[in-house]
Amino acid sequence: MAGYWMVQADVLDTKKQAAYAQLASAAVTAFDGRYLARGGAAETREGAVRQRLVIIEFPSFEAAKAAYDSPQYQQALAALDGGVVRDFAIVEGLA
Repeated sequence: MAGYWMVQADVLDTKKQAAYAQLASAAVTAFDGRYLARGGAAETREGAVRQRLVIIEFPSFEAAKAAYDSPQYQQALAALDGGVVRDFAIVEGLA
């Protein structure tokens, strides 16, 4: 079953976000991740949603977790260094 990163973020520092995005993209690619949504138009219908939404699909839930835990992604997180306020979940897809 596929695994997904689901992220909502409010960007506080665009330079840190840009550095993070470049490093995070490399980590996503290394684990065969595929961006399904990355910013762009969004319309909130219920509840609160942060300004930036990202959804990434991985071949499996295990791959999604491994990508997050990888040294590549941890380097991206270090570059982010408080540059965003976000909610981040790893979700298992349906069979």
